[in-house]
Order: sequence, then C-alpha cells, then structure tokens
Amino acid sequence: MNVAGKVFIITGGASGLGAATATHLHAQGARVVMLDMNQALGLALQQQLGANSQFCAVDVTDEAQVAAFFQQLEQDYGQLNGLINCAGIAPSAKVFGRKGLHELAMFQKVLNINVSGTFNMLRFATALMSKYERQAGEEERGVIVNTASVAAYDGQIGQVAYAASKGAIVSMTLPLARELSQYAIRVMTIAPGIMETPMLKGMPQNVQDALGEMVPFPPRLAKPEEFAQLVTQICENAYLNGEVIRLDGAIRMAAK
Repeated sequence: MNVAGKVFIITGGASGLGAATATHLHAQGARVVMLDMNQALGLALQQQLGANSQFCAVDVTDEAQVAAFFQQLEQDYGQLNGLINCAGIAPSAKVFGRKGLHELAMFQKVLNINVSGTFNMLRFATALMSKYERQAGEEERGVIVNTASVAAYDGQIGQVAYAASKGAIVSMTLPLARELSQYAIRVMTIAPGIMETPMLKGMPQNVQDALGEMVPFPPRLAKPEEFAQLVTQICENAYLNGEVIRLDGAIRMAAK
C-alpha cells in the first residue's frame, strides 16, 4: 500500500507510540485521525501536524461512541485504509502479595481496554474498509496493525493482567487475517519490547540506562519512531499478513 493520500486511524494517538505513528504516517502523505482520551495532548498534536490531521476524543471501549465516530468518519472521508491500534494500559499487580488479592476490577479493566477496545475498533474499521474501491494496481483495501507486547511471551511477575491481554492480541492475529482476507484486508501485530515512552522517560536516568542495558543489541530503549517506521513498513509491504513481529532488540524478559 502506498500510504500517501490514504486514511488512517491511530488509537492512543495523542502520545507515545500512537503519536509517533501518526506523525510518521502524516509525514509520508497519509491523512491521519488520532483517537485518544487526552484532549489536551491530542489537540496539540493536531495543531502541530496541521492539514490532513484530525483529533477525536473517543473511548474505544464504548460501542455507541465508536459507532458514532465511524459514521462521522465515513461522511467526512468516504474511506478508511488503515487502523493502528495503540491504545492500552499496563498496570502492575501481583495475584497475591502484601497488598492482598489482585483486584478483579483492575484485571477486567485491562482486558476491556487492551482487548475489547482493540476488537471494538477493528470490527467497525473492517466494515468501512470493505467499501473501499481499489484503484488500478492496488491489491488491498486496508490494513490493521494491533499492538501486543513481549509480555505476551515472557511476562514478568506482576504482569499477569497485562500479559493476558497482550497474549489475546497475539492470538487474534491469524484468525483475523484469515477471515478478513476475503475483503483484501491484512492484519498484523507488533510486540514491542522496552520502549522509550513518556512514562519511562520520566524515570531517573540511571533506571533508564539499566533497562537499556538489558537489551542485547542495541543496548538501549527502543524509540517510538522505530515502532512508527515498522508500522509504515507493514503498511507498504502487501505480503506481510497474519504475523506478529517482535520489536525488542532480542530481549527476553527475566521473571522480574
């Protein structure tokens, strides 16, 4: 897919991986729509990017909000070619520890945002993508890129809810790709390692350095721009489908 002129939705698009992805796709000529709950950051990014960018405050877990958003999107743009799901949360809690039992509500919240939110977005996106009339020489109508984590494979102590949610994203990849192939829509997943997100950048420098040294090569935190580059490469390579790519510098997480 040539991303220039195509329409992309990026959830969690106001900061971190989502903001980097929106910025990179926009620089390649794509029209980007950022979804997030943080209006201040989202509107600031929209102002920074300028034309061919839009921010919408949408709760990805709310069926009515998402349905209304897609209805408006179709009226405004008439098409959709890509969905990049970056929205998610990553709380840490032990199943049983000094603070007592892991709260069931927290476990459910993680699954609701990370899994149900992803699914809610992609089902509506599929319906709109399927209407796209391919131009001469185009093989596909659209592409969906979901975000998992290396925690899906080697989750650490305290990550049981997060690992479960990201494991679900990994497991959804192939059946989604198989099902949506009839509509010429591809589905891929990226499993990032230790990313240089705003949360990590807020840690003391010695902590950041220690985390970076855990990575075999290059021994540093991954940059959000590297995630964004991979998203764009996935969009551009039509033969990438139904697979999970670890973006982790060969790290394999220890138990803690």
